Amino acid sequence: MVLEREMEDEDEEEQEAMLKKQGGGDDNSKDTPPPSPLSSLWSRKMMVEEVARRLNNGDLKAKIEAARDIRRLVRKSSDSNSKSAVRCRFAAAGVIEPLVSLLQRSFPLAAREAALLALLNLAARNQRNKIRIVTAGAVPPLVELLKYENGNMRELAAAAILSLSSAASNKPTISASGAALLLIQVLCSGSVQGRVDAVTALYNLSTCEEEPKPVLDAKAVPPLINLLKECKKYSKFAEKTTFLLEIFSGSEEGRSAITNVDGGILTLVETVEDGSSVSMSHAVGALLSLCQSSRDKYRDLILKEGAIPGLLRLTAEGTPIAQDRARTLLDLLRNSPSEKRLTSSELESIVYDFAAHIDGKDKALETAKRLLHDMVQRSMELSFSHIKLRTSSCTTTVTERT
Repeated sequence: MVLEREMEDEDEEEQEAMLKKQGGGDDNSKDTPPPSPLSSLWSRKMMVEEVARRLNNGDLKAKIEAARDIRRLVRKSSDSNSKSAVRCRFAAAGVIEPLVSLLQRSFPLAAREAALLALLNLAARNQRNKIRIVTAGAVPPLVELLKYENGNMRELAAAAILSLSSAASNKPTISASGAALLLIQVLCSGSVQGRVDAVTALYNLSTCEEEPKPVLDAKAVPPLINLLKECKKYSKFAEKTTFLLEIFSGSEEGRSAITNVDGGILTLVETVEDGSSVSMSHAVGALLSLCQSSRDKYRDLILKEGAIPGLLRLTAEGTPIAQDRARTLLDLLRNSPSEKRLTSSELESIVYDFAAHIDGKDKALETAKRLLHDMVQRSMELSFSHIKLRTSSCTTTVTERT
């Protein structure tokens, strides 16, 4: 199973566990004793001001140590309220701009890593700090670090993009930077944690309501499918993964990638059966996009993976959007001109078995009749709409000729 740690605002402890795990290298936390407990607000304020002074005015070695002290002081705070207060004090003391400056290519790797870890800790659960970090110009150097050959630095940069992209006002800036294509590279070749972070960052960027939208590459589809195979279909991570797969299903390259991955369609079908209401809706949306783009090409592939029971369940239990998508897809699967299409008796048998499973044999007949009625009604509505559309088209043509 993939690691289900997702660095979100409501998950601070897991977020900091990740920071501790990935913050090795030049941290020297084992060799340097942690600062002694601060006994009062005044002493904490003095400590923050002293660290800020060294970061702003010291030589490079002092700046690096100051950045490491910021990280330590945030992490060593006793509870979430204390951590929040320390983050706010450091931001007010003016540490964000000099930390962002240390991310530049002109500084050695030790300085860039120390600054990045400090910024990650300052950004955690603090939307204002996230916005300040992007405003201070952090995105371009983070994009440069996403290109870095050092795996740890690249994945720390991906984690930073993930954290910063959770603030709505940051999304357009990050999308415009070209970070999405570099995150897809992490998704394709990074560690499990790096891939999970890349998925969540891509999800954050893809939910941006403003322009520009992130540029995505269908190379992301195989690792997305593989991660969806491994994770719990009802998890938050599955919801983000299926959201992205639904986006990719809207392009020919994405559809081809989904079908070319071993078990690609099956994984979506399994999510329709076992996912949360959100991941079910996205999964059936992706299957529907495939079938609507070319029913002859995708219908048999979807039927072969046993999609009917899950779709029937959605027509009874899904959200309104999922129900509509499931019914539309069932219509496409049933009404195909293919010689292999389901017969009425086969469909009735499937519906009855499903009804018996969800409501028991006593109520199965009644439930099956209702489901079949809904499906027939939907089919009639679609047929009537098509007839109206054709009639309107013919009337327009006759009028034009007259």
